[in-house]
Amino acid sequence: MSYQVRLKVKYNTEVVSALKEKFGYKNVMEVPRLTKICINQGVGAAVSDKKLIDNALGEITQITGQKPIATLSRKAISNFKLREKMPIGVKVTLRNERMYEFLDRLVAVALPRVRDFKGIPAKGFDGRGNYTLGVTEQIIFPEINIDKVNKINGMHITFVTTARNDEEAKALLAELGLPFKSSKN
Repeated sequence: MSYQVRLKVKYNTEVVSALKEKFGYKNVMEVPRLTKICINQGVGAAVSDKKLIDNALGEITQITGQKPIATLSRKAISNFKLREKMPIGVKVTLRNERMYEFLDRLVAVALPRVRDFKGIPAKGFDGRGNYTLGVTEQIIFPEINIDKVNKINGMHITFVTTARNDEEAKALLAELGLPFKSSKN
């Protein structure tokens, strides 16, 4: 028997039927799905210390299980001592099994480790069914050893879906387990 990703099985068995019932889809292919998760981490201090990019690459690799690439500056800004094509951040795109594994670890392990966590804000939707979440510290992930962290950095996690609007995307992500803040808070 081969290994099955837990959230992928949940999507196929529970989420599809729940969304079909809620929105009245006639075909299974109409049901929105998660296509990719993009993780970006800006390292502004990398202008003066080149090792910070290497550290960020290593940390994002540990968190996601996939090697990220360094993002380069597009233009030179003399006030920030920034030259063109200088590495200033890292990014990685997760798809298929790695995407579901990351989402499972984010929901079950990392988000509950955030101090005073009351849910994620529902304001991060872009109008086209995609959601962006900002995480302030990379140390909420259990893969990161706090003793070896040189600098605490935040990251942006973008969930790209096939949903037509924000309401469908929020329903999809809530069914997959993302803990949105209730409207009462």
